[in-house]
Amino acid sequence: MKTKSIVSIIILSIMVTQVKSQTVSEKFKSKIITGFEKRVCGNKSNNTGILLIHSPSLGIHWKTATHPDSTEIVNPDQPFHFASIGKTVTSVMVSILYEKGLIDFDEKISKYLNDSILAGLHIYKNVDCSKEIEIKHLLNHTSGLADHYLDKNEEGVCLIDQMISDPEHFWTPIETINWTKQQLKPKFKPGKGFHYSDTNYELLGMIIEKVTGKKFSQCLHEYIFEPLEMKHTYQIFYSEPNVKSNYPMVDLYHKGVNLSNAKSISMSCASGGIVSTTEDMLKFQNAIVENKIIKKETFEKMQDYAKMGPSFYYGYGIMNFRFMFMPDKYHILGNSGSNGAFMYYNPGMDIYMIGSFHKVNYQVQPIFYIFSTLRKFNKELKRSRKS
Repeated sequence: MKTKSIVSIIILSIMVTQVKSQTVSEKFKSKIITGFEKRVCGNKSNNTGILLIHSPSLGIHWKTATHPDSTEIVNPDQPFHFASIGKTVTSVMVSILYEKGLIDFDEKISKYLNDSILAGLHIYKNVDCSKEIEIKHLLNHTSGLADHYLDKNEEGVCLIDQMISDPEHFWTPIETINWTKQQLKPKFKPGKGFHYSDTNYELLGMIIEKVTGKKFSQCLHEYIFEPLEMKHTYQIFYSEPNVKSNYPMVDLYHKGVNLSNAKSISMSCASGGIVSTTEDMLKFQNAIVENKIIKKETFEKMQDYAKMGPSFYYGYGIMNFRFMFMPDKYHILGNSGSNGAFMYYNPGMDIYMIGSFHKVNYQVQPIFYIFSTLRKFNKELKRSRKS
């Protein structure tokens, strides 16, 4: 296993060295930026698109923001909801506590959670499996717990429906967990499958508070946002940014409702309550990749992947896309949000892509956009080598 890791590191080093000797043209930059803007303005939405492409090896740092309505004033440094990318933040917080010896990925969650929370949490085929769930099961969605956000109860209702129908209702983490216990059924025994569930991460938020004796939001600022100088990043409803942005938060409309400040989005707390900017999240993702916030060995543990679907996998708050029909150099690591937000790193060409289409139920489409863009980069780099 170690030999394979060493070989992978050598191959990656060679690939990055090759990229460093290459450049991309201003014409190519214009093509990429224009392509993104056309995609945003042509996707039949009325929401802002934001994009940051960064590559230390290529020496590029490109940003843009656009809106279908040309009269709208937008800026690439506007803060916006990162939705489920917040799960990556939560998993890194858990990993920091792991390095401090306060949490172990293999430990049972019953060590940290009160009996009142565990009671009836995971009853599968009349067997109580609540105390069999481990920390890692929550992190990579193998707990078997239902998802309060998208899974429907017997009446065909999920909480996202209520988020839209009752935008003034404030949901606490314990409310969403209780709703899961009362309205939904687990999918399988812990560790015996994969089912994406926001409920897993709300439980992790509670465990972080139990271990540290601090509020979840306080932990994020103390251990992540402040050390990385993510000055415009905060947990909505629970904290404020260290420095208020000069730009307004991007609006997020769905079915005619502006959800950007709706109280009902509180149902995503530790599972996706982060508001940030592309620049701040670049600092965050780069800190993970460069082992500035957690150790290399810990990052490797976070890559304990469960199969999420054909050619894509979920680790500890990290998605990994490895499409069989694409060469290794197109693999990407990161996460996506249900609002079209994305944060991915491509090691093969040393490219970060962070942004959002701000379109609800638009989680998969950004992946295809990223792959399409990476293929254009590869073609440009080949042209650069020949010239």
